[in-house]
Amino acid sequence: MDEGSRAVAEDAEAAWVERVSAFFARQEGLPPITGRILGWLMICEPAEQSAADIAAGITASRASMTANIRYLTATGLVRRYTRAGDRTAYYRLDDQAWETAVRQRIEGMSAFQDVLDQGLGLVGPDTGRASRLRAAQEVYHWVGSLLRQPEEQREPEERR
Repeated sequence: MDEGSRAVAEDAEAAWVERVSAFFARQEGLPPITGRILGWLMICEPAEQSAADIAAGITASRASMTANIRYLTATGLVRRYTRAGDRTAYYRLDDQAWETAVRQRIEGMSAFQDVLDQGLGLVGPDTGRASRLRAAQEVYHWVGSLLRQPEEQREPEERR
């Protein structure tokens, strides 16, 4: 690949990483740098990158990486690796990252249903305040019914 083609490819990758960053900022409230790290780790080669590699890939300061990588490893989206004889830490998007994230979201939704039930007990079932709680319960119940579909209908296509 010549320099011009490589520059075009790198620009396209940078633009895509920015789209990932914007998506996660909008949908999950993540800081842009965190979304950029996720985007980069989705497309980088090799899949394992040091903090310096990631910083170079997304043109960020190395100092801004620490807290964001720590957050991503704590959530289970990113795994930290070391290599024998090498003191550098490497990071990789965990192969189960997306399933883990969705399962955590489902667990959070179930926990919020319990909170809504407690709220109804607090305000009483036949009040104006209860109608707002019931509206939330209806949505969570609907989503729960979708998630209770037979597992083979919910698994990603490649796992079937």
